[in-house]
Amino acid sequence: MPGIGIGTFGSDHVPHAEVADAVDAAISIGYRHVDCAAVYDNEAQIGSTLAHHIGNTVSRDELWISSKVWNDSHDHVAAACEQTLRDLSIDALDMYLVHWPFPNFHPPHCDVDERNPDAIAYEPDMFRETWAQMESLVERGLTRHIGTSNMTIAKLERLLPDVSIQPSVNQMELHPHFQQPELRTYLRDHQIEPIGFCPIGSPGRPERDRTADDTSPTMDPTIVELAEQYGIHPATACVKWATDVGHTPIPFSTNPRNIHANLEATTRPSFTSDELSAIEDADRDCRLIKGQVFLWKDDQPWRELWDEDGGITR
Repeated sequence: MPGIGIGTFGSDHVPHAEVADAVDAAISIGYRHVDCAAVYDNEAQIGSTLAHHIGNTVSRDELWISSKVWNDSHDHVAAACEQTLRDLSIDALDMYLVHWPFPNFHPPHCDVDERNPDAIAYEPDMFRETWAQMESLVERGLTRHIGTSNMTIAKLERLLPDVSIQPSVNQMELHPHFQQPELRTYLRDHQIEPIGFCPIGSPGRPERDRTADDTSPTMDPTIVELAEQYGIHPATACVKWATDVGHTPIPFSTNPRNIHANLEATTRPSFTSDELSAIEDADRDCRLIKGQVFLWKDDQPWRELWDEDGGITR
């Protein structure tokens, strides 16, 4: 899997054609990892871009294409995957993820108070049934690898002992203000690759994910100072940190200059050990994508989604 990808979540406000153009620009300058998802509703447009490049500028084997099954398809994973393949105009994925560990979903452009009336807590047995369907996709050749997203240690502990095919990756929020060291260590110990979304703090994230306590890693004094020292933008410094500490960032941008800068960051000399220690000290444990729309009770704190006490919240 390439060590950096181009994200495709337009945060509910970027037109699908513009996201497809960003993928086109990314592939044209050297990106080979494209991170998609059915719920982004732009896979058909991205598929047209992929069809243009495959066989013309790159071979299919050069690209790493991933997608995710949305929460409303946990009980019919194969059909969801087959639709994604049609939309992306490819025969097989390199990676297919379970987007969220809950079957709870929400309509597009919803606000923070939106609740699915059928929402439920995480059920390990139900998730194992979904995972068994994921495993069958590998057996059928529809995807080379399968993975999880937005999982916690407590949830993974209930899943891993019972799988036939282990998750190859876990996609999770990762940036200098939310470094999740315990979860990253757990994943490494279990040979699961961390993939980091929001690597620069997702300045374009939906309003429903914003709270007054949010902080911005690109405005952190340590990040700003290092960026000035290296002559790069603070956002680029965040991407550089991700690759330096050994996880795979998937930044999203539609600006060709930023798309180029993010890729170029992976080729720059690594931060020194002292500089990495300074960034480690800058961690504020600030989760930006809180997931409130996936809650299943009224007046429920969003932290219950993330098993912060070490056990699965029922």
